[in-house]
Amino acid sequence: MPLNQTSGSSGPVRVDHGQRLLLVCLLVVGLASLLASLIQSSWGRVKVMDIRIPTQDGQWLVADLFKPRTATSETPAPLVVVVPGFQRSKETLANISLELARRGVVVIAIDPYAQGSSSASSTTQAATEQGYGLFAVVDYAVDTNNLNYIDKARIGATGHSAGGNAVLQGASYFGQEADRMGRPGKLQSIYVSGYALSLTNRVLRPVRSNVGFSYALFDEGAYRNELKNGDMRRAPEALRLLNTTKGIAGTPFEEVEIDRYYGDAAVRTLRVVHNERVLHPFQPYSVGATANQIDYFEHVFDLKSGLSSHDQVWFWKELLTMIALVAAFVALIPLARVLLANVPGFQVLVHPLPAPQPRPQGRGWLVFWGLFLIGATIACFTYIPMTELSQRLFAAASNREQTWFFPQRMNNGVMLWAGCNGLVGFLLFFLGYRWHGRAKGIRTETWGAGTSWPELRRTALLALTLAFSFFLLVFLVYYFLHVDFRFVFIGVRAFQPVLLLLLPMYLPLFFLFFLANSLRVNGSMRLAGQPEWLGMLVAGFANSLGLLLIVLVQYVTFALTGTVYWTEGWLYINLLFAVVPIMFVLPYFHRFFFRLTGRIYLGPMTMCLVFIMILLSNTVCYIPL
Repeated sequence: MPLNQTSGSSGPVRVDHGQRLLLVCLLVVGLASLLASLIQSSWGRVKVMDIRIPTQDGQWLVADLFKPRTATSETPAPLVVVVPGFQRSKETLANISLELARRGVVVIAIDPYAQGSSSASSTTQAATEQGYGLFAVVDYAVDTNNLNYIDKARIGATGHSAGGNAVLQGASYFGQEADRMGRPGKLQSIYVSGYALSLTNRVLRPVRSNVGFSYALFDEGAYRNELKNGDMRRAPEALRLLNTTKGIAGTPFEEVEIDRYYGDAAVRTLRVVHNERVLHPFQPYSVGATANQIDYFEHVFDLKSGLSSHDQVWFWKELLTMIALVAAFVALIPLARVLLANVPGFQVLVHPLPAPQPRPQGRGWLVFWGLFLIGATIACFTYIPMTELSQRLFAAASNREQTWFFPQRMNNGVMLWAGCNGLVGFLLFFLGYRWHGRAKGIRTETWGAGTSWPELRRTALLALTLAFSFFLLVFLVYYFLHVDFRFVFIGVRAFQPVLLLLLPMYLPLFFLFFLANSLRVNGSMRLAGQPEWLGMLVAGFANSLGLLLIVLVQYVTFALTGTVYWTEGWLYINLLFAVVPIMFVLPYFHRFFFRLTGRIYLGPMTMCLVFIMILLSNTVCYIPL
């Protein structure tokens, strides 16, 4: 059915148009993913593959191995273990992984314990006590003969945020081991990005590695630092990094010279502090911050790659995987169009498009925009309370304990918010109908909500087919090209099948929100005489404005005062960098699917399945496996 179907039309679906658009989307996904894969592998000069490492207590780690062709048993190369931060997987730091590999460094980028495809941890302090798995990887690299192409005297590690804590804890752990054994530590050099809380005397004194430290000047978590800001020039944490190191001339220091190399890499006393002018979550995606890391590892490893540290290509991969991400989502629409036209069991789901609502005037205008603002306000004011409530209701996950009962700590709060605002959405819709719509003769038939149980079952089957096809495409692209669909904070990755067991837990409350949104978008925001683009733009803001206001309050306060508005829940605010864009585009899909079927159900069924699997695959998960 054409997307510009009018009221009462019931002509045949334009299959040719749907097939052409679907083919174009698939070609875009394939071409963009192929180019992204070639950039990631440095046009074939770096081999990229999955590896799985068994670790202590029946745990395991999944990682990406970047092996330059130049790394051989005759010419062994340095190794850097890359450790992502909280809620992140190995793909999120692929930029530094591929840039180091371009320069001849072997890289192992891990999924931290309880994140990505790695197992949960046997401890609730996985970053501190196990380095998120770093300890096990370094031990394996040193002890095995399998990695005969690495130089075991030049093993390093880098991590961002909680990953930076894991790396620093690793240097302290292996430093203590080196002192006991009377030999050099296994970690020659580390780079700590975005984490200062572990720069204590207790952690730093045993370190026997070169240390690079990078902290965002505008880090939102800087309120936890001793001086309550991100300026590292006189920060006690940065000063301790220098003053606890024996052999640096001029100690003790009272001020750090940013970007200056102190000490001697040959005897593992090198120290450097960087202070990039970025926000915490954007630090891994900064060309300047990435250049600082490249310079550091080339210096401590004494590499001569011939490439400038600002000669970077990772952002092209990021752009291409974003194009693939958009094309994969868009492909859902023509795929649904083709299935509705060609599968007899789905053809009965096509109904004439109901007439749009009359444009509100006078009192109706006030009711429309009043409910719009009320919905945004409630969405804004309920987010943090719902995240706080989730920590009490789902205590095991909040305490990082292994559990099958809602094991995703961060998603639990988003789920409660979605359920609450789904109920609010239904209430606002029916209040609008009661206060204005009914008096103006609006009939319930125009909502597109009429259906039957057999039709709902067929709609659910079609939604499952679409969601399955979407993730099948993700799996195929990852299997053959080793890239997924992502852009900065938004990532669609191949998920573990075990996560399907979590669907019955997370689906109901999220679906409540998605269904309420589809009803409002198509039942009260589709207005006669209004351009389609304007109606969907209004719907996009209606769905995302409340969360966007939270981000604005957080960062306007930060800009004015130097401290974020929400401190304890600042990680939940950072989560919104990924959620807000998804919330904005969601009504567009609800409208497209509505125009295909004349009913409000296919959109929320399909997008809820896709959205939940994206959420479940991209956050910490304390399943006891």
